[in-house]
Amino acid sequence: MSNAQAELIRQSFVTHVDENRLMDCMRCGFCLPACPTYIHSDYDETQSPRGRIALMKAVRDGVVEWDGSIEEAFDLCLGCRACEPACPAGVQYGTLIEETREAVLSVKSLSLKEKAVRKGAFDHLFADQRKMKTAVKLVTFYQKSGLQKVVRKVGFMELFPPFMKDMEKSLPTPPKKRREQLPPTEKKTTVAFFSGCLMDTIFQETNRNTIDLLNLLGCEVIIPKGQQCCGALQGHSGEMERARRNAKVNLEAFDLDGIDYIVNNAGGCGAFLSEYDRLFDRDTELHVLARRFVEKQIDISSLLVKLGIVEELLKQPKTEATEIVTYQDSCHLRNVNRVKDEPRDMLKAVSNSLFVELPDAHLCCGSAGVYNLLQPEMASRILGSKMEEVKRIQATTIITTNPGCLLQMKVGVEREGLSGATRAMHVVDFIHEKLMGSNGGK
Repeated sequence: MSNAQAELIRQSFVTHVDENRLMDCMRCGFCLPACPTYIHSDYDETQSPRGRIALMKAVRDGVVEWDGSIEEAFDLCLGCRACEPACPAGVQYGTLIEETREAVLSVKSLSLKEKAVRKGAFDHLFADQRKMKTAVKLVTFYQKSGLQKVVRKVGFMELFPPFMKDMEKSLPTPPKKRREQLPPTEKKTTVAFFSGCLMDTIFQETNRNTIDLLNLLGCEVIIPKGQQCCGALQGHSGEMERARRNAKVNLEAFDLDGIDYIVNNAGGCGAFLSEYDRLFDRDTELHVLARRFVEKQIDISSLLVKLGIVEELLKQPKTEATEIVTYQDSCHLRNVNRVKDEPRDMLKAVSNSLFVELPDAHLCCGSAGVYNLLQPEMASRILGSKMEEVKRIQATTIITTNPGCLLQMKVGVEREGLSGATRAMHVVDFIHEKLMGSNGGK
């Protein structure tokens, strides 16, 4: 790398990476046992939050010159933010890694292929819910037309990497037909539902079940038109301007007057939504609006518990446990929104199942947005250790609260040959099944 290129990257770090946040790190090492990549890279310091922060500062100060090994250290970060609850100094690591990726992206020469992929994904697919729904219709056609069976039979999937093959097998089956929502009970609460992009397409049934449960507990559910992808994938990829664009659309889509909460059922989306205000630090008007938006945020598990779902579950007839249920935390739900007890409280209240804590459930499953596609080797290593624990406790049902985590655990079930004995479900679908039956009581 030439001196001019090195200086260009250093200047980009100066522009984008906040030195005050870097200086918050005391190098104490409390983050080390919380970091999956540090654990799964044989305790390589450069793969830890402390090590990455040291690299950020060294590049920013011009002490080390940017090279492939430094870029790899940042690329291998899951962004799970498990280091933040472990940090006694309150280091804002999630913000730092996003600032770092933005700094790198602003000066990096992208290939034509990567430019096309980013533009197609961030400017079209994840910026227009209609295009997302069109893409999902193509997947549905692939599954229902018989094409999927033909593709598998002729061995076409053998041309793809192993993780892509496992993902293709794990895609959820689309619902057979659209069903009517259950009528709401007496109104007690008004909520606006952030329906999401993946949740409102691939996981439509989970969204319907979410509304059913909210109606059962006395909620009037409003689904604002015009909302789109929360912007998390863009932000985590260093595309902060594109993330702000999506956030601005969502801020304008939600009428904050007359609602008690904005509820979401995807842990990763919820975490990003709950930090919209930091995206607009330099725009006073939007920052005020974003602050109001953030104050209304709540995840589905927290709202269900608040409204009395545990009591509803405890009313169910007591029967012998027929399944062993465990729970894999959504990293961002736990580490950003600090929600860990509410999903477990619901699962423990189900009468015909035995809840068993999954060892290291707080550690990332390896999904992390599109991480499992970009870093399949590390993602597979992390998932492998996760599935060993699933087998050890003999879990028959794995519960998650995020679509990426759910797909990842489905891949793990498929890969380990457990599809006949173990299932992976969203917590909403599981609770809906126990209270109303798998088809909404219809």
